[in-house]
Amino acid sequence: MKKISKILVSQPRPTVERNPYAAMEQEYGVSFDFRQLIQVEGLSAKEFRQQRINPLDYTAVLLNSRLGADHYFRLCEEMRLQVPESMHFYCISESVANYLQKYIQYRKRKVFFSEHNNFMDLLPTMNRRPNEKYIMVMSDVHHDGTIERFAACKKQIVPAIMYRTVPREWPKDEPFDHDMIVLFTPTGVQSLRQNFPDLKDGDKVIACFGQSTLAALEEAGLHADIVAPTPECPSITGAIANYLEHANLS
Repeated sequence: MKKISKILVSQPRPTVERNPYAAMEQEYGVSFDFRQLIQVEGLSAKEFRQQRINPLDYTAVLLNSRLGADHYFRLCEEMRLQVPESMHFYCISESVANYLQKYIQYRKRKVFFSEHNNFMDLLPTMNRRPNEKYIMVMSDVHHDGTIERFAACKKQIVPAIMYRTVPREWPKDEPFDHDMIVLFTPTGVQSLRQNFPDLKDGDKVIACFGQSTLAALEEAGLHADIVAPTPECPSITGAIANYLEHANLS
């Protein structure tokens, strides 16, 4: 195993001081560099109209993030659509629900949220409104199965793609001197390959989260040294720690 000292994590830095990455820095003598390899772009009104979806044809919106809320209200404004007071919002969490105060007057009878970050918790509320028509604000990359799970419960949710994930260019004046790279999405893999086309399999230790990310790596001709989730390591931080345990303490 290759000894590791510097690790690139393609996600934002954790907002809390005590986190698994900080614990690994202390225990294994490594440093983590948090740098996103992807960025989000909103669809233009013209692009969105190609989906033949009119947001005002629906009585309810499912929101899985604050980003989704931003793009929903942005597109409605660009298309000069006035979101009616009667619109219902079903949110993945309380934090997303509270964020809606940026755009609407928050009222409990029109904003609903899951207490466990699970849309299926909202089924009882949805069942009390049998005539509701739903759209769900989504990215162009979505594989969480929410729409399929609702369909199994006889709830039709129309996906409304309002933003996309694209590669982010690595600054040309910054070194790419990491021993390990941690990837979370197929677009992150695409960004890695676009930014560093000469990267060869084995040049870096690569950790990946999720089967779709793993498949993208293999398609790009790269090998994943660390994969999560697995029964032994359900989290990517646990999988990295397990690798460092053998690599840096051997």
